[in-house]
Amino acid sequence: MFGLGPTELIIIAVIVLLIFGAKRLPDIGKGVGGAIKEFRNVKKELSSSETAANDQEGDANQKPKNGSPTLEAKVVDKVMEQIPGVKKAMDVKNKADKVKELLK
Repeated sequence: MFGLGPTELIIIAVIVLLIFGAKRLPDIGKGVGGAIKEFRNVKKELSSSETAANDQEGDANQKPKNGSPTLEAKVVDKVMEQIPGVKKAMDVKNKADKVKELLK
């Protein structure tokens, strides 16, 4: 696992415990677990849609349409929504972007 031994893992766990505290660790674990689950779901959807597209058109090198977000953008959005605190920051950023658009 990336060349980390048990000693290094224990040190990392202690540092994480000190930074976030015991009360926040379950929330962080839940968020990370949800993000991993969502990533797997997106991966399954992508593989099934690629299989269907390959069967229909026979071209695996299709580019996404101009209005649709890419797979990377979808995965980033799903992962960021699952992490506690980041969702609030994303909401604030989206609101700030809307205000900028209104001011233009």
